[in-house]
Amino acid sequence: MFAMYSTDGGEFNYHTKSHILRFGIFFIIFLVISLFQIKFWYNTATLFYIAFFLLLVGVKYFGISSSGSQRWINFYFLNLQPSELMKIGLILFLAKYYHRIAVYDVNRPKYLFLPIVAMIAPVLLVVIQPDLGTSLLIAAGGVIVAWLAGVKIKFFAYLSIIFISLAPIAISFLKPYQKSRILTFFNPDRDPLGAGYQIIQSKIAIGSGGLFGKGFLNGSQSYLDFLPEKHTDFIFTLFSEEFGFIGSLAILALYCLIIYRIVLIGNITRSHFGKLYCYGFATSFFIYMAVNMGMVLGLLPIVGAPLPILSYGGSSMLAIMMGLGITMSCKVYKDVPVS
Repeated sequence: MFAMYSTDGGEFNYHTKSHILRFGIFFIIFLVISLFQIKFWYNTATLFYIAFFLLLVGVKYFGISSSGSQRWINFYFLNLQPSELMKIGLILFLAKYYHRIAVYDVNRPKYLFLPIVAMIAPVLLVVIQPDLGTSLLIAAGGVIVAWLAGVKIKFFAYLSIIFISLAPIAISFLKPYQKSRILTFFNPDRDPLGAGYQIIQSKIAIGSGGLFGKGFLNGSQSYLDFLPEKHTDFIFTLFSEEFGFIGSLAILALYCLIIYRIVLIGNITRSHFGKLYCYGFATSFFIYMAVNMGMVLGLLPIVGAPLPILSYGGSSMLAIMMGLGITMSCKVYKDVPVS
């Protein structure tokens, strides 16, 4: 909330008020979700996946566009981005699927078909929005659950070979700005006032923060509007400039603590469904965090990957709070069988 307050120039403007309001509402939803028995999430996992998939289809025909992308559905009180919810929906669906399959059947071809379709279908719908970054994050969540369920590494190797072989064809379908982002990742200075501007300014801001930062509300790069999208994908840059390396480590430690707690809950949950969900969500949470931080540090190409909870965005926060609520449900009802 303080970080969002800083993005608004030290005033309670739209982004700060909206962020606080959404956090309050979604935190209540998080508490309510945690009271639902884990069996409820097991029984409705497929329904949630289908509902989120239909919302993705709805984006194609009824979605609203912004900055050249069609990713949202207007529900009046919230512009919902279904691709964020699908990150949770796919993990739920696959956790239920592999809970019902014996370990020795996991690698049989007929049991590999449905998970592959369940992963590819939403990924393709998100790619055509276009939102390549989110589609890769959705796929990563599905792959993680499949691997944790016992799918042999050789199948991932085969898929990797196919993916690499098709990469040149896939690149031809990328939008010009997506190609530019990839080229900028390798050489940001090729277009310092265009495609490379964000990442160059981001690294300047993070570097200028030094060890202890410039102080709250004293970030020059952000206050002089050198940082675009500072309230969403690049909010870690603003935070690092104001609180420095020590502050960044503190945020990183808090995220690691959340991930550690999710894993601990997975350890004490008796059902295979709960374990797969918690381990899958913990790993996905780590990937969301690592991709965003890597992106603003110039270690990864720029993609649409908000920093969990900290970044502005209702759909992202709703998905994270929903994911954490289900995790708490796994803890509260850790001894309750799901089937």
